[in-house]
Amino acid sequence: MARCFSFTASRDWFYRYSFFSAGLRSVTTDLGEGTIMHCWVPKTHNNSKPNLLLVHGFGANAMWQYEEPLRHFTARFNVYVPDLVFFGESYTSRRDRTEVFQAQCVMSMMEAHGVHRMSLVGISYGGFVGYSMAVQYPQKVDRLVLCCSGVCLEEKDMENGLFKVADLEEAISILLPQTADKLRELMRFSFVKPTKGVPSYFLTDFIEVMCTDYVEEKRELIQAILKHRKRSDLPRITQPTLIIWGEEDQIFPLELGQRLERHIGESARLVVIKNAGHAVNLEKPKEFIKHLKVFLLDSIYSSS
Repeated sequence: MARCFSFTASRDWFYRYSFFSAGLRSVTTDLGEGTIMHCWVPKTHNNSKPNLLLVHGFGANAMWQYEEPLRHFTARFNVYVPDLVFFGESYTSRRDRTEVFQAQCVMSMMEAHGVHRMSLVGISYGGFVGYSMAVQYPQKVDRLVLCCSGVCLEEKDMENGLFKVADLEEAISILLPQTADKLRELMRFSFVKPTKGVPSYFLTDFIEVMCTDYVEEKRELIQAILKHRKRSDLPRITQPTLIIWGEEDQIFPLELGQRLERHIGESARLVVIKNAGHAVNLEKPKEFIKHLKVFLLDSIYSSS
């Protein structure tokens, strides 16, 4: 018998309503060459406000990762929240799976909306994309926040035992869960204190609604992150950069945050949040938002 109620779909509707109530609207942009990008954009763009781009990581669509921070920034910024390619309503027929391509798609979409300068927050995979945007478009990205984003990882880190998984295939099976048990495993990796006793019905419902589209394409995105990756090939950026990390991150260990701070140099600052894992934005939202405010609002005051 078909299910008549989906908790996940209902929650998604709530997030959608929340974004509308915050003054955003849902827009899709055709970038050509088979690429469609979806983004939440201001209903009315205010030229007197700076622009803020919020880029999500793996998991559900962008609304689930930024609903809590959103209301803290819409009064001071024109806020843009895209779905990356193969997430939410964004997709492409092109074969490129690199974060460089993702970054180009996001920037093309922003320019289509008339936005040519911005500050950027990237969570996890979104930080890979954000870092690439800062490299490719240094005059357009003013400030950067990277949250638990393993930009400085290397392919050899997997072989050297930095991660708690044996190989890339095991990591993919957790990051793209297709069973309730795998989703429970992802929760254990993502949170210091994951919710216990969640019925399999709710987990299966979440997977069916959020985790079954573009599975192979997302697998290729993860593979592209690690393939031939060396820190010596990673360009340095000069924009002021705030790095936020959960002290007990089991997906991208804190060592990667420390590496990233050293790699960027004087323009970077690392903030470590205690008793938090990879999903620090969800596990410690008040602390996460506090650090975002201090860093991003300072950019307004210092330029005024």
